Amino acid sequence: MKAIHFGAGNIGRGFIGKLLADAQAELTFADVNQPLVDQLAHQQHYQVNVVGENARVEQVNRVSAIYSNSPDAVAQIAQADIITTAVGPQVLSKIASTLAQGLIARFERGNHQPMNIIACENMVRGSSQLKQHVLQSMPAELHGWVEEHVGFVDSAVDRIVPPGAAANDDPLDVTVETFSEWIVDRTQFKGALPDIAGMEPTSNLMAYIERKLFTLNTGHAITAYLGQLAGYRTIRDAILDPAIREAVKNAMRESGEVLIQRYAFDPQQHAAYIDKILTRFENPYLHDEVERVGRQPLRKLSENDRLIKPLRGTLEYGLPNRHLIIGIAAALHYRSDQDPQAQEMANLLAENGVTSTVIEVCGLQDRPELVAQIVNVYNAMQRKE
Repeated sequence: MKAIHFGAGNIGRGFIGKLLADAQAELTFADVNQPLVDQLAHQQHYQVNVVGENARVEQVNRVSAIYSNSPDAVAQIAQADIITTAVGPQVLSKIASTLAQGLIARFERGNHQPMNIIACENMVRGSSQLKQHVLQSMPAELHGWVEEHVGFVDSAVDRIVPPGAAANDDPLDVTVETFSEWIVDRTQFKGALPDIAGMEPTSNLMAYIERKLFTLNTGHAITAYLGQLAGYRTIRDAILDPAIREAVKNAMRESGEVLIQRYAFDPQQHAAYIDKILTRFENPYLHDEVERVGRQPLRKLSENDRLIKPLRGTLEYGLPNRHLIIGIAAALHYRSDQDPQAQEMANLLAENGVTSTVIEVCGLQDRPELVAQIVNVYNAMQRKE
């Protein structure tokens, strides 16, 4: 199995790339970071430090690396069996032209073997969105060939991979938590499903996408935003504060009630899933900063993301949402000199006021009563410097 993974960052190396390597794939990382590519191509191996329960060090061997926009990348796409990504939702469209060129080369070489492309991003149906970007970069007469031979497989991914100092000064080494989950839509594959331990096929992907988005992502974001407001530096420090823990747990319960109504999840199993996530946030070996987890607040406050989507679900089913509103208000207080979206949000608040910003950013034009509740909670919050 010939695999290309776009995004040689910590998530790429510590999660998806590692599972591909463990499955004995012939693995090539593709990235725009030339020094990282050069080092991976030269060294061809790295360590993954798994921390928490069952802590261990695992070696990843026999990997190679190429520059994402190179002719080499196009040539390799023409021969690959599986392509995965962990580049970030905003970068997916930027790799589409390279993928399109590779698929055109594949067609021209007469390679009609099935190939699957799996976007492993924190977003809903990322592969389907990537597919549209790829098709826009290809001649219309090849669209039918792509539909027949190339699967764009949506997935849900879950593993906390903080940017950490390498354990032994090797910048390629990466630290990850023990827990990992990679769920893929079995109905979208072309050809046989690849045999990759740790990749779980399902016919009901949307339930798992929303379970992760409404629980892990919702809880993580709210922990970060309330944590920053309270003056904490890391997710662990924040979640160990009883008041924050209670607010985060209740927000996840509120979003969980939506999932239970929508997908008939077992309430007891979902309560256990919430408790497991709280334990993951407490992991003393993961030094995950609230500023990192909270970044890109405009995306995280958009209507189809981790805060507003579950909030709208509570309205759909007539469920309580007080703690989700607290999380949304805290998100509006997020500040970071390192994050352009945080600066843009601060400017919007300063220039347009809270009400207009909430309506514009969260897409809540149709819910003035909800906007008013968010604004009231926002105004009541005080930042602890």
